Amino acid sequence: MLYLAPSRVTILPMNRENNDVAGDMQHLRRSLSNRHIQLIAIGGAIGTGLFMGSGKSINTSGPSIVVAYLVIGTMLFFVMRAMGELLLHNLQWKSFQDFAADLLGPWAGFFLGWSYWLCWVVTGMADVIAITSYWGYWTHDRMWAFILTAATLLLLLVLNLLTVKLFGELEFWFALIKIVAIGILIVVAVVLIIMGFTSPGGYKASVSNLWTHGGFAPKGWSGFFGGFQIAVFAYVGIELVGTTSAETRDPRKTMPKAINAVPVRVLVFYVVALLAMMCVIPWNLIEKDSSPFVQMFGLVGFTAAAGIMNFVVLTSAASSANSGVYSTSRMLYGLAHKGMATRAFGKLTRNGVPGWGLVCTVILIGSALILAAKDTVMGAFTLVTTVSAVLFIFVWSMILVSYIVHVRRNPQAHAESIYPMPGAHFMPWVVLAFFVFVVVLLAGADDTRQALLATPVWFIVLGIAWVIVRRRSHSDDLEDVTD
Repeated sequence: MLYLAPSRVTILPMNRENNDVAGDMQHLRRSLSNRHIQLIAIGGAIGTGLFMGSGKSINTSGPSIVVAYLVIGTMLFFVMRAMGELLLHNLQWKSFQDFAADLLGPWAGFFLGWSYWLCWVVTGMADVIAITSYWGYWTHDRMWAFILTAATLLLLLVLNLLTVKLFGELEFWFALIKIVAIGILIVVAVVLIIMGFTSPGGYKASVSNLWTHGGFAPKGWSGFFGGFQIAVFAYVGIELVGTTSAETRDPRKTMPKAINAVPVRVLVFYVVALLAMMCVIPWNLIEKDSSPFVQMFGLVGFTAAAGIMNFVVLTSAASSANSGVYSTSRMLYGLAHKGMATRAFGKLTRNGVPGWGLVCTVILIGSALILAAKDTVMGAFTLVTTVSAVLFIFVWSMILVSYIVHVRRNPQAHAESIYPMPGAHFMPWVVLAFFVFVVVLLAGADDTRQALLATPVWFIVLGIAWVIVRRRSHSDDLEDVTD
C-alpha cells in the first residue's frame, strides 16, 4: 500500500524567511517542454478507443467507420481551436475550467471541473478494462491479468508522484511507441497489398476488400451511425493539451503548434491506419472483443508481430490511464483553490505535484477491476465508454459555449487574437448541433441507452453539491508564476 507521508506535503512554519518559499511551492511548475506538449497532444489523439474500441466500431459499421472518425475529428478540431484561443487570450487561465468560471460564472467552473474529473475516472476505468484484456493475451489467466493490471496502476501512481517532468517523459515515449507502431502497421499493410499476400485463411490483401464484402457501408445508415459511440470515445483526451497549459514553458508557441497538427493526426492515425488494416483483412473477420491491430498480424500469420502489437496497445492503454491520473489531479487542484473541493487536493508535494488528488484518482480508477470481473470485456468497455463519451461531449460543449460568450463579450480581443478560431461566429453552433445529434444516436442504441440514461444522475448530484458549496466558492487564490 502506497503511503503519502505528511512530510511529503509542503508544511512549513510561516515565518518571514520561508513564507515566500511555501507560497511558490503551492504553484504548478512550468516543466513541460515543446516536445512533451507535441507528443502529449498526439497521445491524446490516439487512445484506447482506437486500439481497443475500433474492433467494435468496424464490426458495427464496416469500412464506412473511417468517415465517422473523420467527421468527429474535424468537429473536435474546432473545439481545440476555440480552447486554444481562449487559453492564449489570458495565460492566468490554467485550464478550460478557469475560463468557464470567469466567462459563464463560478457554477460553470464547478460543473466543468468535476465533470472533467469524472470523465477521466470513467475513461481510466475503460483503460483498466483494456489493460486487463491485453495482459490476458499473454497470461490466459484472468486472475494474473488482474494482478498485473493493478501493478501497472501502482507503477503509474508512483511515477506521477515524482515530478511533472517525468509525466511528460512518460507520455513522450508512450506516444512515440504508438506513432512508430501505427507507422509500421501502415507500411506492412501497403507491402502486403502490393505483394497480393494471401493469409493462411485464404484471404488476399487487396484494396477491393473495402467494398467487396457487402459494400463500403454494408449495414447501411443504421450501421454507420451505430459506430459513432466508440468513435467519439476514441477522441477523449484530445483536449488534454488544455490541462497542461499551467505547466507548459511557452504556451504561446507550443499550443498552436500542437493543435494545428490535429487534422494530420486524424487523417493518418485513424483514416489511413484503419483503411490499410481493412485492406489486409476483410472487415467482417475482425472480432469486436479484442484489438483489431493485434488481430491483423495474427490473421496473416505473423504471430510474433501480433505479440509486439499487443505490447504497443498495452502501452497505449497505460498512456491513456496515465493521462487520466495526471489531468484529474490537476482539476482537483484547481477546484480546491476555488473553494469547490477539499483543501487537501490543493496541496502540492515537495516535487510540485498534487499528491492526494493522484492517490484518490488511482483508487477510483482501479475499482474498474471489479466491473471487469463481473462482465465481459466488451460489455464492461461499452458501458464505461458510453458514460465517458457523454461526459466529454458536455465538457467540449462547455468549452464552445464559453468561447461564444467570449467572442460576444470581447470582440476586440478576438479580432486581435494571435490564434483566432476560424469560423468563430458560426462553427461553434455547428459543432454543438453535431454533439446533440450524437447524443440522440446514443439514445437509439440498446447497448448505449442504459449508460446514457444514468448520466443525468451525475448532474443532479452536482446541482445539489453546488447549492451547498457555492457560498464558500471564490476566485482562484493562486496567481500563475513561471519558473
